[in-house]
Amino acid sequence: MGPPSSSGFYVSRAGALLLAGLAAALLLALAVLAALYGHCARVLPSELHHSGVPDTEPSQPGAPEEPPPTPKPGPTQELEVAATPRKWRPPGPWDQLRLPPWLVPLHYELELWPLLRPDELSVPGLRFTGRVNITVRCMAATARLLLHSLFLDCESAEVRGPLSPDTKDATVGRVPVDEVWFALDMQYMVLELGQALQPGSRYELQLSFSGPVYQDTREGLFLNLYTDQGKRRALLASQLEPTFARNVFPCFDEPALKATFNITIIHHPSYVALSNMPKLGQSEKEDVNGSKWTVTTFYTTPHMPTYLAAFAVCDYEYVSRIERGKEIRIWARKDAIAGGNADFALNITGPIFSFLEDLFNISYPLPKTDIIALPTFDNRAMENWGLLMFDESLLLLQPNDKLTEKKTVISYIVCHEIGHQWFGNLVTMNWWNNIWLNEGFASYFEVGVINYFNPKLPRDEIFFSNILHGVLREDHALVSRAVSRKVENFTETNEINELFDQFTYNKGASMARMLSSFLNEKIFISALKSYLETFSYSNAEQDDLWRHFQMAVDEQSKILLPATVKSIMDSWTHQSGFPIITLNASTGIMKQEPFYLGKVKNQSLLTHNDTWIVPILWMKNGTTQSLVWLDNSSKVFPEMQVSDSDHDWVILNLNMTGYYRVNYDKLGWKRLNQQLEKDPKAIPVIHRLQLVDDAFSLSKNNYIEIETALDLTKYLAEEDEIIVWHAVLLNLVTRDLIFEGKNHDIYPLLKKYLLKRLIPIWNTYSTIIRENVAALQDDYLALISLEKVFGTACWLGLEDCLQLSKELFRNWMNHPENEIPYPIKNVILCYGIALGNDKEWDFLLNIYNNTTKEEERIQLAYALGCSKEPWILNRYMEHAIAPSPLTFNETNIIEAVAASEVGRYIAKDFLINNWQAVSERYGTQSLVTLVYVIGRTISTDLQITELQQFCSNMLEEHQRLTVHAKLQTIKNENLKNKKRSARIAVWLQKNT
Repeated sequence: MGPPSSSGFYVSRAGALLLAGLAAALLLALAVLAALYGHCARVLPSELHHSGVPDTEPSQPGAPEEPPPTPKPGPTQELEVAATPRKWRPPGPWDQLRLPPWLVPLHYELELWPLLRPDELSVPGLRFTGRVNITVRCMAATARLLLHSLFLDCESAEVRGPLSPDTKDATVGRVPVDEVWFALDMQYMVLELGQALQPGSRYELQLSFSGPVYQDTREGLFLNLYTDQGKRRALLASQLEPTFARNVFPCFDEPALKATFNITIIHHPSYVALSNMPKLGQSEKEDVNGSKWTVTTFYTTPHMPTYLAAFAVCDYEYVSRIERGKEIRIWARKDAIAGGNADFALNITGPIFSFLEDLFNISYPLPKTDIIALPTFDNRAMENWGLLMFDESLLLLQPNDKLTEKKTVISYIVCHEIGHQWFGNLVTMNWWNNIWLNEGFASYFEVGVINYFNPKLPRDEIFFSNILHGVLREDHALVSRAVSRKVENFTETNEINELFDQFTYNKGASMARMLSSFLNEKIFISALKSYLETFSYSNAEQDDLWRHFQMAVDEQSKILLPATVKSIMDSWTHQSGFPIITLNASTGIMKQEPFYLGKVKNQSLLTHNDTWIVPILWMKNGTTQSLVWLDNSSKVFPEMQVSDSDHDWVILNLNMTGYYRVNYDKLGWKRLNQQLEKDPKAIPVIHRLQLVDDAFSLSKNNYIEIETALDLTKYLAEEDEIIVWHAVLLNLVTRDLIFEGKNHDIYPLLKKYLLKRLIPIWNTYSTIIRENVAALQDDYLALISLEKVFGTACWLGLEDCLQLSKELFRNWMNHPENEIPYPIKNVILCYGIALGNDKEWDFLLNIYNNTTKEEERIQLAYALGCSKEPWILNRYMEHAIAPSPLTFNETNIIEAVAASEVGRYIAKDFLINNWQAVSERYGTQSLVTLVYVIGRTISTDLQITELQQFCSNMLEEHQRLTVHAKLQTIKNENLKNKKRSARIAVWLQKNT
């Protein structure tokens, strides 16, 4: 799955307790909840056709705990369905996040009937009905059944069995269901039975239910509204990972509880239905009103977890190709298919499948692959077996995307989701604490596989830019989390959703890359083959993976490790943060310590006692050296000492494959700086990136002096790799510096110092922009770096940059077909407005009003805030609170204005005079954000007091307290930045 969104809602413990309290005060609440979450079921469900359960079964769990007894059934067989607050029920298994191991699901017969009609797209409260027969094996005698269900109304529930294997699983008898109730906080449906199920026997749970189709969030079964061929249309799709299957049908919603599925979808005849497997057949069905519906059935799936079940009902078309005898179809809006927008994704999908099949020597097991481009999909992409889902912006290539990084991004994301067909779908983690086994390895392989198809893409630099750089900035010993968490640490369902973060994806990928680097690719792939073969259609834990790597290591004698693979890798995956490795080049002494944000003198008081077993790949004088290990807090490596010769230098962490930062003593940094000034090309690009990123991060966090990092920039006039310039400017020309820059002593010094060195790289790319911009279309690193380089050049007042901005903007005004090159569009729009007058501003406003794409509207809205004319900015903010036709609903325009040097003073005055209108339009929380933006440069308590007085009438008491605390933090950070800037200014004076 792609990086998660924060959409959705959950019923937490606190919410459940509050519900209990209210219910205790108002007895009526029980009836309300019963009406909302369930109804008395007085009718039996009609029979669902049951085609039998496959002979193969998932491995059974260990000895189950004995379930608590259930009261004997009463005389009636009616079901009472209610949501039961925790206060009103005794302690029991419904208080635990994990299902009790009493039942193992074997097979689902699932029928869904979403009531979507093409002529009723905007019906509020759209719902679906459904039926599911779940064949289960009883593992322990129990008269109480738990399965997952959330926001579903249970219409009826039956338990049939035990099933007789001699008559093809025909039901023998019925187990009375006395009561059905819901434990909402842990999202359980509880069935109280009239008699206990018997261990070893099979039973069939038959449930009828209904539920909501979500329209404001993309989870469970959800609706997308869109326009195609000039008409308003709708589609339904599903997102069940990690815990949203229970929003669609009652189920055993844990990744280890794999089963097979027979899926049936009833839909309007004008739509097509898609699911994991190919279509088995179609028939017709009439509803009670005589309307005809199409019934589409699908072949039985392989064993898979509930979160991989997938459904779509749409009015789409597709393009297809055959790869190794299996059909691949890309489904999208008819306009997009006709425009060829899906062709690029189609053409890369088959070869990626084939490459991974050959790499792992395991064929993709499903007979087809459908990939659907959804108009809106919060999760970016989802790897459902046989029916992959993407946000269309990450799958479809538009004709004007030639000069964006879109082609490469689509390649990476498609490869990521295809990688999941092995890592996640074929072999699934046993529990969510090891989700990194899915996401980390899929993220790791996306870079390597695409590099195979595009050898010109610099693999190490792209891994750094896309994966490593961001997570190193956020990861540190006290605040981050371990890649693999202990199961018992999970207490609420929403904690599972929170695992889909950059530590799971990016740190997980970095763990895989480090493992590959200290072994070798042959051993790495061999171990993964063994792991995937052993656990196919089953589940695995982190230790299972380490065991197969250990087996691969033990089968050879070339690679020798200082400890077991498990010991090495557990030191990285079971603790938060990462180490900083410091080499004393004079003595060869190397030490490790946890990396903290803002190292302080009393660091020893902080608790982080563990060490890492650190692989050290390194280079001396440009020559790769043998791998060594730092498995203690410090160790001596005489071979790493540098001599008195100025030609001697050492770099640790070859190709940045180790997940750590590197520090050196003064001699070590001095020698590296000397080498950069003498012959920078002797140090590979990835290590010039590493030196810049490590040095500035270490200086910011008090490990080294800022002057040490600045010394590394002296050579930059000779730096022709734009990705290195990108790293330098991100670290040196920060947002805060830009915000206050021209009012600070540092600006003229920085301008003189940087422009002298920036001119060569500027000339290279400005010439390309002017003469042959198409040459950039396959230069991914340039495409992601140009905006920062061009923006800095214009901010520093480089006349050619300002002139180019005016030229490109006016050329676009006069000839709209001459589009501004995408990589620098934000810069050109902003400086085109800043250097222009109301003519340019009105032109851009008109473009804004005629644009429907949200991303482009936000881009234009911020560009309009770049004007330096106070009267234009005031007029702009009037638009921001005015009623239609000028509606700025997607962003707070005042925040955009306040983000500029001129605009923050104008925005403050405007806010004082119009705070009521702003509050009504954007909400009081937006006022809190605006106070932070306006207060970005405060450095005294008096300034804080003024801002507090300014907003005291606008905010509630708790917001005022929050604002005060935040402003104090901003002030302290600004004071620290001013001290840092003063030191930079002194250094610049000496070196300009």
